[in-house]
Amino acid sequence: MRQIAFYGKGGIGKSTTQQNTAAALASMGNKIMVVGCDPKADCTRLLLGGTRQPSVLDTLRDIGPSSVQLDTVLVKGYGDVKCVESGGPEPGVGCGGRGVITAIQTLETLGAYKEDLDYVFYDVLGDVVCGGFAMPIREGYAREIYIVCSGEYMALFAANNISKGIKKFAERGYARLGGLICNSRMVENEREMVEEFAKRLNTKMIHFVPRSKDVQRAEINRKTVIDFDPELPQAGEYRKLASEIMANEDFTIPTPIDQDELEALMRDYGIVD
Repeated sequence: MRQIAFYGKGGIGKSTTQQNTAAALASMGNKIMVVGCDPKADCTRLLLGGTRQPSVLDTLRDIGPSSVQLDTVLVKGYGDVKCVESGGPEPGVGCGGRGVITAIQTLETLGAYKEDLDYVFYDVLGDVVCGGFAMPIREGYAREIYIVCSGEYMALFAANNISKGIKKFAERGYARLGGLICNSRMVENEREMVEEFAKRLNTKMIHFVPRSKDVQRAEINRKTVIDFDPELPQAGEYRKLASEIMANEDFTIPTPIDQDELEALMRDYGIVD
């Protein structure tokens, strides 16, 4: 069983990328579980045809820990992908990261981590690798990390910050960085710049996902691209990404760069003056 965490700047398309990758892996015959680690509880929506399933924290609050069964917090979606949402506290109350801790502990207690699973994905909130949101790494669940980014400055800035957190955990023997996934925003010289940025982080760009209106078309229809139309070129891109993750054996301790170097990199590739 390979356990993988996806991080990235909020709004970069991390959850869309994660769900399409999970769908692609499932279409190849793999058994997948996705654990949404975002208090918004929207990391599995496309796999479930737009359905927002009850989160672990909401279920615990509503019926109490003693009444919770695995099938009350785990729902099967496209390709029999097992979908779980950790959820979060009521707005303004408590720590969002605590939901991640509680969800994973509950899943473990209920026996969700079956031996026949090929992959477990953790879709983690935004660009933070701290507190409860670091639990998939800190507690030894996720052993591989992929950062979703683009060629935009704030996306690379966030990826660099995430790498700083990963570096601290990796040096203690925890998870390693598997690479960057560039979810294109059609920035000038984007592919080349992200490839160079990845080299400086001591990793690689594992796949360049081109921008496509078919992603939005699929989302409007509450589906992943793989489910919406598996013959679309964009579906092929997600299958390539899935295959590259399957074949990846190159995991590293990242070497984050400073802000001056990041800005110089963007100037070198014509992004900023």
